[in-house]
Amino acid sequence: MKIRHLVAAVTLSVGLAAPAAAAEPGAKPFGFSTLKATTPEAARAKAEAWLKSVGKFDHAAFDKVWNQADRPVLDRVADTLALGSPEAAAVIADLRKADAPAAVPAVLKDPKQDPFLRTNLAVIFARGAALKKAYEEALEAVTGLAPEAAVDPATLFFFKAVAEHALMKKDAAFATVDRLVRDVPESPDRYKVIAIHMVFELQGWSADPKNLTNIARLMDNSGRRLDLARPGEKTQDIQKKIVFRLDELIKDLENKGKPGGGQCNGGNCPNGGQPGTNPGNTVTPNQNAADSVIMGGAGAGNAIEKKMRGYAENWGGMPPEERKKVVEELTRELPAKYKPLIDEYFKSLNRIHGFSNK
Repeated sequence: MKIRHLVAAVTLSVGLAAPAAAAEPGAKPFGFSTLKATTPEAARAKAEAWLKSVGKFDHAAFDKVWNQADRPVLDRVADTLALGSPEAAAVIADLRKADAPAAVPAVLKDPKQDPFLRTNLAVIFARGAALKKAYEEALEAVTGLAPEAAVDPATLFFFKAVAEHALMKKDAAFATVDRLVRDVPESPDRYKVIAIHMVFELQGWSADPKNLTNIARLMDNSGRRLDLARPGEKTQDIQKKIVFRLDELIKDLENKGKPGGGQCNGGNCPNGGQPGTNPGNTVTPNQNAADSVIMGGAGAGNAIEKKMRGYAENWGGMPPEERKKVVEELTRELPAKYKPLIDEYFKSLNRIHGFSNK
């Protein structure tokens, strides 16, 4: 199952909360938390203060929203924003329709808006947009937000990472996932598990734009945009890029199979190299390219991610000694920088299955 499908399935099955984002240069060591979800009591107080500041506080309507203790805090904040702002009410009503949003609402781009409204409405919008695969709008809505102003920073980071992953923004997604694990340690375990899976999948992505897996991701994005009835310039640009990348790949394969290996038709090498050179490739003259040179996608990160997924599926049925052996094996196999992620991953699995972390 692909990460984005796993994300959608788990998100819809557990409610609307999420993991967070990743470490930027100079970030503090793993495990030093800076962000927490706002408690229901604190969120209620902030929501009440905001409603009073805009002159829309209705005690009965407000109590009706906040006395629903079984609903997530972010959902109760959404209903509060709808009580106090016609623009917010319109955004939330649109998100409840089947159609994906076609643009980020103007209210979310207005710097004059109160930070409580703008930040939390942006998180609510991004969540809804991402679940409808409108990843461009989801990412635009939350880019540049101060997570400290969000009542649920985990949800902000999680759906930002989902959008970045889907749009092939590898470095940004890595950073956002890392911040989730580092800075929002109280994120739901289910989302931590997904986030850490995402890290290892990202680790296996090839940097080569001609890699067939990367071309397939472009095709997925083109198909997604067409499903959303967006055949415009952005979709056409993606389709042109797909054709160009495939053409480059075919030319590479043709050139590698020719006597001389690196000679290009008319002196025009697809990678901008010079005739007679064959950069980044050890294939000898008259030797066809190996499958691994073409594909390149099944790297160490993907292999580890698949292994972790397999362990997760069987974790509840493993005896304690076997679970301990698995953790030791993965910790030994991976670079030291991944040890905190592995430890947190299996602690989350233990909590999900009711096992002790002692």
